Amino acid sequence: DVIVYDQLPGPAILESLPESAKRIDVGKYAGDHTLSQEEINRLLIDHALQGKMVVRLKGGDPYLFGRGGEEAVELRKAGIRFDVVPGITSAIAVPASAGIPVTHRDHASMVTIITGHEQKKGESMIDWEWLAKSKGTIVVLMGVSTLSQYISKMVQSGSDPDTPVAIIERGTRPDQVVTTGSLSTIVGIAEKRGVVAPAIVVIGDVVRLHEELS
Repeated sequence: DVIVYDQLPGPAILESLPESAKRIDVGKYAGDHTLSQEEINRLLIDHALQGKMVVRLKGGDPYLFGRGGEEAVELRKAGIRFDVVPGITSAIAVPASAGIPVTHRDHASMVTIITGHEQKKGESMIDWEWLAKSKGTIVVLMGVSTLSQYISKMVQSGSDPDTPVAIIERGTRPDQVVTTGSLSTIVGIAEKRGVVAPAIVVIGDVVRLHEELS
């Protein structure tokens, strides 16, 4: 009856939705949140309490930086039953579409997924020194506007400035664009090329496989 959707599912998916359903755009765009998270929670609860079938449509996996967990907690508090449909996270699908496996026996035995937008209140939950020491792949979601900040933190924490970096814009879509560089150069390259969201940032030796596998 009601579809509450974000910005990331893509036009093809949105066009496939039943015309009979009421569509509500609650996407969070850079500097412009259609609704606050509290308002989204209330919207889901209100429609469900009216006896309507509600679909909360998100890109990727709802429980990975999609705030699906927060929404699920609020629904449970309101006594509303729901099912969660797992998705394929863009943190893995997008690098794969660009010829970058996030793990590879010769390059990385672990992968860490972090957000480029932590909550502004409180201390960071990301251990930058630990990341600098790790030899695995780092994938950053929602990390375009804060690129210079976390790249700087990584270098200051001891990461090799020559570590390869790839930024994948509009991943898996026909107009996908891949920009590569290193920790020491990627910020300047991204600014010069006008890189914009939505994009995934991949950091680590696996980026070296991009040219061979793309």
